[in-house]
Amino acid sequence: MRAPSPNGAVVTTSRVLVGLVGSGIGPSLTPALHEREGDAQGMRYLYQRMDLDELGLGADDVGRVLDAARLAGFRGLNLTHPVKQTVLPHLDGLSADAAALGAVNTVVLAPDGTATGDNTDWSGFATSLRRGLPDAALGHVVVLGAGGAGAAVAHALGRLGAGHLTVVDADAGRAAALAGALPAATAASVAALASVLADADGLVHATPTGMRGHPGSPVPTDLLDPRLWVADVVYRPLETELVRAARARGLRVLDGGGMAVFQAVDAFRLFTGVEPDADRMLAHFTELVAVSP
Repeated sequence: MRAPSPNGAVVTTSRVLVGLVGSGIGPSLTPALHEREGDAQGMRYLYQRMDLDELGLGADDVGRVLDAARLAGFRGLNLTHPVKQTVLPHLDGLSADAAALGAVNTVVLAPDGTATGDNTDWSGFATSLRRGLPDAALGHVVVLGAGGAGAAVAHALGRLGAGHLTVVDADAGRAAALAGALPAATAASVAALASVLADADGLVHATPTGMRGHPGSPVPTDLLDPRLWVADVVYRPLETELVRAARARGLRVLDGGGMAVFQAVDAFRLFTGVEPDADRMLAHFTELVAVSP
């Protein structure tokens, strides 16, 4: 619902209740990012964390969380590790992108309780890469990680016109499955990372390594050749060990902040039907990072 303000502007007065489901999500900036944009849009916007670790639940319990959100009147949920794929059997429908990816990070709940899965990780990464490294060569890109984030990144790179993708994962079967679902991709083992990077234009890291609780770098420093560009999907911390090492060696680097913001921009639009201000959300994100521990 919208009503005129005293100065003639249109103010949104609707109530919007959404949430984030995943493990170890306490440090996430997504709730504050959504709520600030909701406030700026004149909404009564509340974004709740539902941490599986704190609730004593596992990835396979996501259906119970979804049912509770329906009953509580949520507009939707964002999903992160480890429920982006386990949620699939509990949904009533999927967007074309989510179906192609086999992973969901955004669930929109209709007034009748119907749950539709979507994926804004891929579009968030695509927008971030276009804005942050607009002239990055895409002839051959290595995607390190074949989980939900890796699938989203690979999908985005394909949509951006990448010539060939090499999917690398510690789980050979998972890497092969993702590569097999892409039109121009092959799978490789972690042991082969050095050889595939020797022929690559860029590297996208899409595993939890580098997050708080998962310290370290997924790539040996000596493999970070200055001719490569490197993008990380991790944004807490924004300066991961990989980002720091790549920058120190003179590589062009894209941190995970842009993907975090632009996936939130797209999710906000899906939840509310209102066009968010992407530049304002980027500014809010910068402020939140500056004051967050």
